[in-house]
Amino acid sequence: MTRTDPVTIADERATLEQFLDFQRATLLLKTEGLDREQLGRRLPSSELTLAGLLKHLAYVEDNWMQESFLGNPPAEPWASAPWDDDRDWEFHSAPDDEPGYLRTLYEAACARSRAVSAAAGLDDLSVERSCSGELYSLRWILVHLIEETSRHNGHADLLRESIDGVVGE
Repeated sequence: MTRTDPVTIADERATLEQFLDFQRATLLLKTEGLDREQLGRRLPSSELTLAGLLKHLAYVEDNWMQESFLGNPPAEPWASAPWDDDRDWEFHSAPDDEPGYLRTLYEAACARSRAVSAAAGLDDLSVERSCSGELYSLRWILVHLIEETSRHNGHADLLRESIDGVVGE
């Protein structure tokens, strides 16, 4: 897996999309080459796993872009997930999933998000409203995806280091 650094001079859309793609690639790098057992390892103080981060961020991509922005109903595996029984189902079920499935799930969600972003303007508004009743702009959603992915990449750094000592961006 290779990452491409965002260019230093670009318009707003390119800057947002390149920074988000950089963070997406970082998560894939942090999970590259690990087996199911390794992806399912936790630190003693947390329930987080690299497997859970992959599945959670796939859900975040689909939830924000497909559901909140476009108004599409949840697709699988989200549609049949037992959310009422386990609010953190994606985190808890992921260690049972194969690494290839998790990486493909995440990559496919990112590809769907890229397609939505490419077809919309940054000022286009979501169909879903915030708790305060406001709509979200695509710009806001992209910044939120950067924030969420970056935050979880910090978790991924710690988890990966604890598995095999691999450190770095």
